[in-house]
Amino acid sequence: MVTLAMGIAQPAAAQVGNELDSDTRVDVTYENATFARKDVGLSKFRNTLKVDVDRKLGARGPFDDFGMFLKLRGTFDGVYRMNDDKYGKRAGHAVQLENTVGIPGQSVPHGGGLGSAANPLTAGLAGLPGGGAFGFNATDPSAPRYNPNEGMEVLGSHLARTDGGVAFGVPVRPCDEDSRGCIDDYLDADRSELEAPEFNDRLDFIREAYFAGTIPLDNGAGLFLKVGKQQVVWGRTDLFRVLDVINPVDYSRNNIYDELQDIRIPMWIAQAEYRAGPTETFDDLNFAVVWNFDKFRPHNIGQCGTPNVILDAGCFMRGMKNLWDNGGTVANFANLGLPGLAATDFGPNQIGIRKAHMPSWSLSNTQLGVKLEGQKAGVGFSLNALTYRSQLPSLRGGIPARNPFDPVGAVDTVPQPHPYPYLIAFDIHFPRINLIGGSMDLQVDSIKSVFRLEAALTHGEEFPNGLRERLFSESRVFRYVIGWDRPTFIPFLNKDRAFLISGQLFGQHLLDHELEQRPLGKVGMPDWEQNNIVTLLVKGFYMNDRVSPQVIMAHDVRADATAIAPSIDWLVTDQLKLTVGANIKVGTGARKFDDCRTCNPFHPFSASPGQGPNDGSLGLSGYEPLGRFRAGPIGMAQKEDELQFTLQYTF
Repeated sequence: MVTLAMGIAQPAAAQVGNELDSDTRVDVTYENATFARKDVGLSKFRNTLKVDVDRKLGARGPFDDFGMFLKLRGTFDGVYRMNDDKYGKRAGHAVQLENTVGIPGQSVPHGGGLGSAANPLTAGLAGLPGGGAFGFNATDPSAPRYNPNEGMEVLGSHLARTDGGVAFGVPVRPCDEDSRGCIDDYLDADRSELEAPEFNDRLDFIREAYFAGTIPLDNGAGLFLKVGKQQVVWGRTDLFRVLDVINPVDYSRNNIYDELQDIRIPMWIAQAEYRAGPTETFDDLNFAVVWNFDKFRPHNIGQCGTPNVILDAGCFMRGMKNLWDNGGTVANFANLGLPGLAATDFGPNQIGIRKAHMPSWSLSNTQLGVKLEGQKAGVGFSLNALTYRSQLPSLRGGIPARNPFDPVGAVDTVPQPHPYPYLIAFDIHFPRINLIGGSMDLQVDSIKSVFRLEAALTHGEEFPNGLRERLFSESRVFRYVIGWDRPTFIPFLNKDRAFLISGQLFGQHLLDHELEQRPLGKVGMPDWEQNNIVTLLVKGFYMNDRVSPQVIMAHDVRADATAIAPSIDWLVTDQLKLTVGANIKVGTGARKFDDCRTCNPFHPFSASPGQGPNDGSLGLSGYEPLGRFRAGPIGMAQKEDELQFTLQYTF
């Protein structure tokens, strides 16, 4: 299978290994990945040591072929010390938030959205009918819930100006330096955990540790067993996860651009595979059961303040958690009946993210999959089914919150067990998902091509939805990938060696998509109802395959965003490999969508003219927070162009 990894920093140097004896192989590899990002400077100085041990034990007990496998990986990324004003203890600064009341483009300091001398037109906002207790503590360090204007960035500011939409300050320092917005057991890493991510309580320095063997059966078939910490690879395509969803993924390592084998998070899993071999109908047939009995683990989407935060979602969550815990200012939020919108202060427990519900270990929280795989007349196929928990977070509204317009309920010490419809206050959940799907690969000799197909239908995935009172809903999702690989001679580039050309078309269709036109814009699910991403790899070989240039491109059709990753691999010796490349993004960039400023949860105080108590949003749009789903992971990384250098040495 061709690996369509968009990461330039994942070389595949020849592994010579050290033969301790005829049945044991040990490979030790050191890798340094140094990346420099435009307008940021150093974005990665990752040093990795990998140890792979393969021990063949031969026939043992009922097994005729038994072995143990161990893969260790330890990483230290020096960027959090070497560039600490961007990613470490000195990151962030005091921020200003846009306030378009009266004077378009006027800004007021964070924490000064009410009665600020910078814009006196906002004065008196806290005195609206009901005597609402807007506001928070940004000035007294001795008081509880202290939320100073320091160590912050404006949400989305790396990509676009607020431009009349909502935004708020987000803390960006590691959680041991600044605990604001850190979500317990989810996005709460301190500096040591960020710079050495494998050394944690989940023992991630053990990449894989498993036993595997085959028990021969009387009918000529065999029972293959594999138990331990491992990666389970389903499907036949690369880069896009359609069937390959058993292991979560660490997107904080290099966004979507690394090879999946390097960013899958291994889990404790048991596999049993009945290998029937040739049958009357099929040339080969196998049936497998996969049980992921490990404690649930989500994708690592990247903590805000780190170089790789996919969709910038970790920053949105950290900022929202800070708003819930400590209160804060939100740009361009309130309508005072004057031109523009006022930057508005909210107190604690009024808007934001309350907590993450991380599934504890129980038998019902484990994951189970089955696969039928075979081959017929040169066509390989599989049928797959899996029940698992979503590895991406779902934000569910409808939690109890405080009404800032209620002179009693807004007081921090008074319980307020009342959920409000359309209120931007959430808990994080990881819902149960059921998947059915299949894959196929076939070789077409007449055109010297191999085609790879993969498709899956899921039930239970949850998406943001401004048309629902809790601001989310379920949708069935159909995903597919069509891949094509072909060795092709390009004589004017190399008349002696064929180039590898590989393309993929990835599609996603939300079958229960909801979108509605409202007076000020569209409201509903920000995710595209149907979207495609196209990739292309062209790879050449020179100097007896020791020099290999390549270019990989990916284009998100609806987001109008493209990533281009050229690179050159040079195998200097059998042990030393160098890779030089770049990762460049072009396209539209930030996109706008309904931001729920006109959702009216606190009727009549939050109502727009003529808006009833359950009318929902009118569709006023901005870049934050939901435009990220329209821009996609490539569009949200438009300002993250990098030069990349990797050295890998195998001992």
